[in-house]
Parts: sequence; structure tokens; C-alpha cells
Amino acid sequence: MMTAILFLCGISGIQAQKIVFTPQWTAQAQFAGYYVAQEKGFYREAGVEVEIVHPSVTQSAMTRMFNKTSQATTLQLCQAMELADSGTKLVNILQTSMNNAMVIVSARGKDPLKQKGERVGIWSVGFGQLAICMSIKEGLDYDWVRFSTNVNLFVSGALDATLAMSYNEYYQLLQAGMELTDENVYRFCDHGYNVQEDGLYVTLDYYRKHKDQVHRFAQASRRGWEWAANHQEETLDIVMKYVKSNRVASNRIMQRLMLKEVLRLQIDRESKKREFRLRPDMVKRASYLMAENGMLQREVKYEELIER
Repeated sequence: MMTAILFLCGISGIQAQKIVFTPQWTAQAQFAGYYVAQEKGFYREAGVEVEIVHPSVTQSAMTRMFNKTSQATTLQLCQAMELADSGTKLVNILQTSMNNAMVIVSARGKDPLKQKGERVGIWSVGFGQLAICMSIKEGLDYDWVRFSTNVNLFVSGALDATLAMSYNEYYQLLQAGMELTDENVYRFCDHGYNVQEDGLYVTLDYYRKHKDQVHRFAQASRRGWEWAANHQEETLDIVMKYVKSNRVASNRIMQRLMLKEVLRLQIDRESKKREFRLRPDMVKRASYLMAENGMLQREVKYEELIER
């Protein structure tokens, strides 16, 4: 899940601009609703021209941001808050995640909370803010070891534990033959760290100049996710088209597991509904945790991230 922090370039002009949308990672079911909206014509019906461009080795998230070649991206809430804290003004136009997917998986059946000072894998491209907060708060003092795209370091025995997403690396570990139980898997959502993750963002500048277009893009994207939830096998056909065209090493079984879990994480625990909204209480919780542990210089408020 490489941080594709791809933002708007503040394009001026009266006519609607094409929206180049870059997900935060390579092609996979994590972004199924957007693929559906494109392939089923929902964007076209909404009067929005959208191009989906994934990050690559030569065109990373930061490169595309600085080159101003993308107008929309997905970000985890903690990432968006870090950017807001640094002065980047963003607008969350659609929230897809209602629950946190991060887990820590320990080797040899150990309890992650009893591995003080041990070597724990963390993504080199980000996404580990909550884990760092938890490590500090619980006094674990993990020795963080950066990895890029897969679980090889952990499977090889080079790490004592690793971070994983319940819709991605968790299933990679199962496929690799790892035994995962309640004893050696720590789920952040069950221990006071249930902070929302993926949302769809644009910069405030672009939002103000293209408000109607942005709203139509967000609504068509939501329609794509709602369709995906009700047509999962056909959605997988669409996902695999993107996986293959982008030459991603995966398979339909893995993508089916991912899609099912991503859709589950979209259902709010309290309302039992797919709400597609940023929750003020989760923003406050994340801001408190990150500021308390030195990851934010100030409180980032809910009002900073929503429609102006």
C-alpha cells in the first residue's frame, strides 16, 4: 500500500477538467469500487472524465504530487492528518473505510504485547502511524525494520513480528503456511485503535475551483462501491482486468479474499451500515493518539478535512 499522495494541481479554467485519480497502491481489490465506477460507466453517466493511474517505480506518489499530475488520491486518515499538520490543505470527499485493518503478527505463537524491543516489520512507504503510537503508549520500544512490498522478511525468520493489513499481507501469510491465531495476532481495531483508514481526497484549492465536478466524482465512486458489494464475482472480473493490465503478481483467490475483507471493513460497527462518511470521533481519537506520541505538532480537527 505505497503512499500515493497525489494531489491536485490547482488547474484553472471554466470547463470541467479530467480527473486523474491515483490510488495509494498498485492495482488490487482494495480499490474495486473505483474500477467498477469506471468500467460500468458510472463516471461517464455522472458527466465526469476520470483516468485511473496507479503509482509506479518511476512515478511514485511524491513524484506525481510534485509534478502535479494527479487530482485525487486515496489516503489513510492518519496520513491525511500528518499532511494537514504540515500545512497541506485537503478535503475528504468520500470515506470508504469505517474500521482499522492493521494487525501485528508474531512468529512462533508469541504475544505481540510481550515482544518488547524485538524486530518488527513496518512499511517503508508509511501506513504505520498507529502502530508507532501503540508501541510508544504500551512501552514496547519495538525495533522497527522497514520492508517494501511483501512478507518475505518475516516468513524467512529475519523478523520477530510484522505489521500487516487484514485484507492483504494477512492473507499472504496464510498462503505462506503461517499459523495465525488469537495468541499471535494483535488487531488494532479491538484494542482502542479503531481509526478509519482509506478515504478519497483532493486538495482544498482544487475542490473550491471544481466543487460540482468533485461531488459528481465522489457520488459515482460511491455508486461503484455499492455495486461492488452486491455483485462481487463480476467485480472480481473487473479487478482482475486491472491486476493483469498492470502486471501485478496476484490471483483471483487472493483478490476475492481481499474484496470480501475490504467490504466488511466498510460497515460501521455501531450502525451496521456502509456509511461512507468520516467520523468526527475517530478523527479526534487519531489526533489525540498522534499528538500525544509526537507524530503531530497540534490537534488536527475534523472540520479541517471535510467540505468547506
